[in-house]
Amino acid sequence: MRKKRIEGRDFIIVGLTSFDVPYGSNCKNIAEEIARNNRVLFVNRPLDRISFLRKRKDTMVQKRLSVLRGEETDLVQSGENFWNLYPKTVLESVNWFNVSAVFDFFNKINNRRIARQIKKAVEKLSFRDVIILNDNDIFKSFYLKEFIQPEKYVYYIRDYLIGLEYWARQGRRLEEQLIRKSDLVVANSMFLQAYCAQFNDRSYYVGQGCAISHFKDALWEVPEDLKDKASPIIAYIGSLDSNRLDINLIVAISKSHSDWSLVLIGPEDKQFKESVLHQLDNVYFLGNKKFEDLPAYIKHIDVCMNPQKNNALTIGNYPRKIDEYLAMGKATVATKTKTMEAFKEHVYLAESAEAFITLIEKAIREDSAEKVQKRKAFAREHTWENSVGAIYDAIVNVEAFNKQTVLEGEDRMVSSRSVFKKE
Repeated sequence: MRKKRIEGRDFIIVGLTSFDVPYGSNCKNIAEEIARNNRVLFVNRPLDRISFLRKRKDTMVQKRLSVLRGEETDLVQSGENFWNLYPKTVLESVNWFNVSAVFDFFNKINNRRIARQIKKAVEKLSFRDVIILNDNDIFKSFYLKEFIQPEKYVYYIRDYLIGLEYWARQGRRLEEQLIRKSDLVVANSMFLQAYCAQFNDRSYYVGQGCAISHFKDALWEVPEDLKDKASPIIAYIGSLDSNRLDINLIVAISKSHSDWSLVLIGPEDKQFKESVLHQLDNVYFLGNKKFEDLPAYIKHIDVCMNPQKNNALTIGNYPRKIDEYLAMGKATVATKTKTMEAFKEHVYLAESAEAFITLIEKAIREDSAEKVQKRKAFAREHTWENSVGAIYDAIVNVEAFNKQTVLEGEDRMVSSRSVFKKE
């Protein structure tokens, strides 16, 4: 079915991700796609009190301090229809308050500070009848519907965040409220759509996008830090986050085949940095890489992997890296989750360490030109144009429903007046 298109509207994008983070994100890709036909104000994460006090040397913190001091402008046009807002405010760090009433008091103050900055930008840009798209931000965007009063407030959910302790404390209570009061909810996995539908029947599955044009199976040269790695190379590319990835599984894979080179590309959290993986001879940490360099690495990997934990956080998430692997035709082995079942024709899915190892062996053994082409064709279905088109469909459907409801209400009023006149 052909997707609807929204054109000439004004969108405010808020969420967990800033545009100046050095990696890709759903929020950034969606904002860029929307800006092809609409005006977009992208609200970057404001500075928080703890970062203000402890992380002054961080590049992103330095940027926000510069804005606060008036050395740089807070509103930057970065495209024909695209503006970045760096809110000139500092938020209180309140996430670990145990008492809900205290948390809510300070969280509302934070929301009001952000809303005040957004309103100034909206007025300056002459935005009208705005649509707010909230990228999975349960806390800092909780009251923006009330403070900004947009034409539509859309909650975009891509992670089951309340599966993490950090979010669960207040998030279990607040996310349900946020879902209920949103005009509509859009989710990138069927699991998350079903979760949200418990609280809001205007919850839609919109799939996931991938920068297909970037991940082309071209004649990429072998990166320097990959040249000395023995084949077969089994690799993971993405954030090395111990909440999501199974360190013990990676250890088991490494120890099962000393002749395999396990390559891990991406920033490490504390648990990864301190893990036994750094002591294994066939495990290589190559660090974070620029987005534009990733295809060269994927090109020269024999098997890509996604060794996720199967927990509350990952059970419903859609790993965007899978489409990136498949777009380049790569054999891929991943932990089996509810969301990954949609990939079962093109990705080897494992439910244990033993199965993961066996499937890597199988992926190496039975790879073929035919399988490569099928993977590429499957990935081409998952574009940001299609995903944003599904978001547009959801917005249009809700607007049409609301309009019809208003018309039916007016008809009932006219009918009532006619009755009274006859009497």
